[in-house]
Amino acid sequence: MLLLSAITLLLEVNTRLLEPVRSHVATLLLPLFVIAESPYLAGGEIGDLVATREILQAQVDAQAAELLALSRIAQQYESLRAENERLRALLGSRARVSSRVLVAELVGIVPAPDTRQVILDKGSAAGVQVDAPVIDAQGLFGRVVEVGRYSSRVLLVTDAAHAVPVQINRNGVRSIAGGTGDAAALELENVPVTVDVVEGHLVETSGLGGGFPAGFPVGVVQSVRIETTAPFALIEVLPLAALDRARHLLILLDVPAAPVAVDPS
Repeated sequence: MLLLSAITLLLEVNTRLLEPVRSHVATLLLPLFVIAESPYLAGGEIGDLVATREILQAQVDAQAAELLALSRIAQQYESLRAENERLRALLGSRARVSSRVLVAELVGIVPAPDTRQVILDKGSAAGVQVDAPVIDAQGLFGRVVEVGRYSSRVLLVTDAAHAVPVQINRNGVRSIAGGTGDAAALELENVPVTVDVVEGHLVETSGLGGGFPAGFPVGVVQSVRIETTAPFALIEVLPLAALDRARHLLILLDVPAAPVAVDPS
């Protein structure tokens, strides 16, 4: 056997006589090599697949986090843009006011079911006085009813305890706009049924009685109802001020004084 192996090795080294035999043997053994290597090859492919999946999942997670961050930035930008527009509108309203004004921010709502009041971040330290009118970019918002050192409480125009002298812009008809307790409605008091008032008429402060300067928009007539047995029309007014949305407001510091009643005696 050893002699045969030595002769085979010698022939293989010095001649090419066994090359066809070796080629046939290698061809016959190829499937065995493939079967023997397949577990290792499969293990490597599965490992690469798992690694690739983990990488893709990490990329997806990173992109999701980035998208969330961009969404937060976009929301903040939208909020800042909206606030900037509100402040620009408020400054436009300020330009139309001849008296001294103070910009205040709404910081709280009085949690009482039978009243409509809010808290502002300006008080007596900033010059705020009781009965000071408060407006937003669209119209009359309310008036100050209580003042602290660094805050003040405002009664909204729709509160049932609030009333303001007004006039119809179109024809000058005077009335009192009283709050109804409803966030979206005022009522004009003591308007005769014979007066020409229709839906869409602008209602503004008349300046009579003191407390409110003349010419501030209050609302627009929303409905007019006339009952045959009533001497006065039932007129509902939709407030123009953004009572449920306004964040920044103007407090008028120069409060018009109410006329002093003179005793004729």
